Amino acid sequence: MFLEPKHTIDELVARCISGNRKAQEQLYKQFASKMLGVCMRYATDRMEAEDMLQNGFMKVFQKIADYRGDGSFEGWVRRIMVHSSIEYYRKHHKMMQVVELDEAGSEPSVNAAAASSLEAKDLLLLIKALSPGYRMVFNLYAIDGYSHKEIAEIMGISEGASKSQLSRARAILKEQVLKMDNKTYNYAG
Repeated sequence: MFLEPKHTIDELVARCISGNRKAQEQLYKQFASKMLGVCMRYATDRMEAEDMLQNGFMKVFQKIADYRGDGSFEGWVRRIMVHSSIEYYRKHHKMMQVVELDEAGSEPSVNAAAASSLEAKDLLLLIKALSPGYRMVFNLYAIDGYSHKEIAEIMGISEGASKSQLSRARAILKEQVLKMDNKTYNYAG
């Protein structure tokens, strides 16, 4: 059995630009599992995330000549995956409800013990349970690091609506963490 030779990202990118299918396959294999995780945050299920992933990689290969080498290639691919996932979601689902800031309500404080006992998989499940609009804004802001201005542009909403969606998502997540904390203490007692 022959092992495929290892190539640097720059070499793979250059070979992909020239249309080399083997290089595209190598690039896909190198990033697919990480990018599937990105898509899963925006999808309703794994099958939809896989569709988002495929669409995203099609765009990566279509736009690969535009990659200028500024920042990491993985970051560039991730950004395409996020945009592609949101675009896919918009096309296949009704978009979110927009809640204005004054309707978002006050956010309850979180017990530090509850937050520290929360595992990452539990938090991801809580985020996944958010309504689509809240989930997308929360993911874009808190996980992917977009500004409210960028989120507004990506999602076609106002900056105020982005802030409102984030505020409400945080409030819901805090409420759910507190509920989980109460269940933990009640179960232990």
